[in-house]
Amino acid sequence: MSNSKKGVPLIWRITIGFVLGIAAGAFLGPKVSIVEPVGKVFITLLKMLIVPLVFSSLVVGVSSIGEPKTLGRIGVKTILIYLMTTAVAIVIGLGMGHFFQPGSGMAIEGVEAAAGRAAPALSEVIIGMFPDNPVQALAQGHMLQIIVFALFFGIAAMLAGDKGKPVISFMESMAETMYKVTDLVMNLAPYGVFALIAVTVSKYGLSVLAPFAKVIGAVYLGCIVHAIVVYSGLVAVVTKKSPIWFFKGIQEASLTAFVTRSSSATLPVTMTCTQENMGISEKISSFVLPLGATINMDGTALYQGVCALFIAQAFGIDLSIGAQVGIIVTATLASVGTAGVPGAGLIMLTLVVTQAGLPMEGVAMVAGIDAVLDMARTSLNVTGDACVTAVIAKTEGENL
Repeated sequence: MSNSKKGVPLIWRITIGFVLGIAAGAFLGPKVSIVEPVGKVFITLLKMLIVPLVFSSLVVGVSSIGEPKTLGRIGVKTILIYLMTTAVAIVIGLGMGHFFQPGSGMAIEGVEAAAGRAAPALSEVIIGMFPDNPVQALAQGHMLQIIVFALFFGIAAMLAGDKGKPVISFMESMAETMYKVTDLVMNLAPYGVFALIAVTVSKYGLSVLAPFAKVIGAVYLGCIVHAIVVYSGLVAVVTKKSPIWFFKGIQEASLTAFVTRSSSATLPVTMTCTQENMGISEKISSFVLPLGATINMDGTALYQGVCALFIAQAFGIDLSIGAQVGIIVTATLASVGTAGVPGAGLIMLTLVVTQAGLPMEGVAMVAGIDAVLDMARTSLNVTGDACVTAVIAKTEGENL
């Protein structure tokens, strides 16, 4: 989300498009429907990105973790804890979505979605994760199957050694190319968001905007709950240290992440905080923190849960338990390879929404408030990186 045009960051251009769309929809009314094709083209372009971007990114993400033998004990523990906290974050996000009911009562109609199909049972979600025909899964956009195949493919390429390197090199080139395609599409986001929100406001009035405040509240409260319950719990149980010690030690990095909205840009500050304030060795922090900046997306995952339910409620779609488990699995597995993508939060949300069969129009609407949500979720991501680093250091016998 660091793309800029004439010095204005992309995320703020999207926000400006959102605000102007509200004004246009409110003052021009039905006349604004002339821009509706712009919004539809943007949605189509987002859909175009998903399969090649997710597949190539995941293969690269998995294959870059390292040889299993050299990855060793620290790497396995780190990855497992990161994935565990990510899954818990999505559950909290879904809980916040159920509690706040941000999209309830919006009753947006006229959008074609996969709402008419029967919601999958939990057993169907688990069985359906594994593709019998990967090519068919790629062609039809079955996201869970694509993710699982990409994980197997990436691991196999890594295990193939020298013979697998050309495949990994090709996937790296493909991923980098798709990142550039994503940049091009995201530069159209301000116009797409403008068109979509303008048409929505013209049809349903300004009252349709009230639920967005609930989305912001749900995401921020969810981040606070996750930090206090999950991170404090891990710190207290594993490191035997006070949560106050932890939050005080990492506060500079958390604040920097909140302001910059970039885990990568905050990484030097996070490393300084963990080493100087918390007494973690460079050996541990220099491995766990960069890995966390790549695969740990607790804040983004929590945001997925809230926004998925918001979109479902806004369009009157009932998500079964099985569908919600599918959201948890999809977002957790996708976190391995999605963090390095420009606009990672929005891309992950399109992935989750596609898997759940929800309207993509909801993604573009959420994009209008993404700048505010991005602050909280990035801060939580960085705080989580530090928490897991402290846990790993303690389990390796370090004195904090």
